[in-house]
Amino acid sequence: MTIRFGPAGIPLSCKGRTLKDGIEDIHALQLDAMEVQLLRPMREIPEELSLVKELGEELDVALMVHAPYYMDFLGEEDYVQRSLDNVLWSAKIAQELGATIVVTHIGMYHDHDPKEALELVVKHIRKIRDKLKKSDLDVQIGIETSGRQKVFGSLEEILQVVKRVKNTIPVLSVGNLHSRDGGVLREMDDFEDMFNMVREVTGSDKFYIHFSGVEHSEGDKIMSTPIKKGDLRFDPLAESMLNHDDWDFTIISESPLMEHDAVYMKLILDRILQRKLQKEERLKANE
Repeated sequence: MTIRFGPAGIPLSCKGRTLKDGIEDIHALQLDAMEVQLLRPMREIPEELSLVKELGEELDVALMVHAPYYMDFLGEEDYVQRSLDNVLWSAKIAQELGATIVVTHIGMYHDHDPKEALELVVKHIRKIRDKLKKSDLDVQIGIETSGRQKVFGSLEEILQVVKRVKNTIPVLSVGNLHSRDGGVLREMDDFEDMFNMVREVTGSDKFYIHFSGVEHSEGDKIMSTPIKKGDLRFDPLAESMLNHDDWDFTIISESPLMEHDAVYMKLILDRILQRKLQKEERLKANE
C-alpha cells in the first residue's frame, strides 16, 4: 500500500512562491504529493520545469496538475474550444513536470439534459485524449466530481465518462460528493461503497482523492472548510483505506488550511493504523 498526502498548490506557509520552493517545503513537512494549480494559460512553457521535475523525483514528491478551474465543455462553441485548449496546454505542462495526471472540471449543464450532456462530454474528452496521443503526451485525464446540482459531475456521470473514454480516471472530490448527495459520506461503509463503485468501472486499485471539510446545503456545496469543521470527517475514509493493503491512494488537501490539513490527515491515518496494529497484537496474544 502506498498513501501519499499533499496540498493543492504551493503551501501557504512557503516563503518562496515558486514550484521549486513548494516542493522543498512539502518534503520538509514530510508530505509527498502536490497538485500544481494552473490559474491561467501561459504563452510559453517555462524552461525551469525540467528542474522542478528532477527535484520532485529526487525528493519523492509526486506531482499532478490541475487545469484552470473555469471550464465550460457544455457551453457555447467558443468556450468549449477554450476549455479544450486549456486542458491540452495543461497536459503539456504536466508532461514537462513528469506529472501523470491532468485534472479538469467539466462545467455547467446549461440547457442540456443529463443524457445529452453526457454524450457531449464523452465526445469532447475523446477529442482531448486523441490529441494527447497524437502529441505523444503520456498524461491521464482526471475528471473531477462536482458539488453542485447545476454542474456536470455526479459520481455516476464521471464513471460513465471514464468507462467510455480510455486514458481517463475519476478524481474523487469527497467534499463535492458529500455535498451533492446531501451529506451521505459519514461512515466507513459509505466510503467502502464509493471505492467499490469506482473499482467496478476502472478495474484499478489506485485512487486519486481531493479532501477538505465542507459546508453544504440542499445538495450544493457552499465552500470548502478546514477539516475540523462541518459534518464530513476524515476518520472513516482513513479506516476504509487501511482495510485494503494492496490499494494505493493519493490524497490532496483542498482545505483553506491546505498543507496544515494535509499533515493533519496523515496524523489521523497514523493514529488509526497504530490502534489497528495494537488491536491485532492483543488478539494474537489472546489466541
